[in-house]
Amino acid sequence: MQTRYAMKYRHCDGKLVLKVTDDKECIKFKTDQAQDAKKMEKLNNIFFTLMARGPDVDISEVTGKEQAEAQPAKKGRGRKQ
Repeated sequence: MQTRYAMKYRHCDGKLVLKVTDDKECIKFKTDQAQDAKKMEKLNNIFFTLMARGPDVDISEVTGKEQAEAQPAKKGRGRKQ
C-alpha cells in the first residue's frame, strides 16, 4: 500500500532508470534499450489511468490489446502489387 516508484532518464549515460521502493526494500532497473523504455512507458500509462479512473477500469482498454487483436495479421515481406 505504501509503494512508490520513480522513473528518470540519465542523458549522460543514455540510460533510463526505474526505482521502486516501499521504505524497506529498494529495487532499481536500468536500461539503455528502446524496447524496455517502451515497456516502462506502457506501465506508466497503466498507472496514470488507474489513478484517474479508479480500480474498476479494464486494463485491456489502456494497453490496447483488443485493438491489436482486431487488426489482421500481415503476411509476407514482399512488394505490394
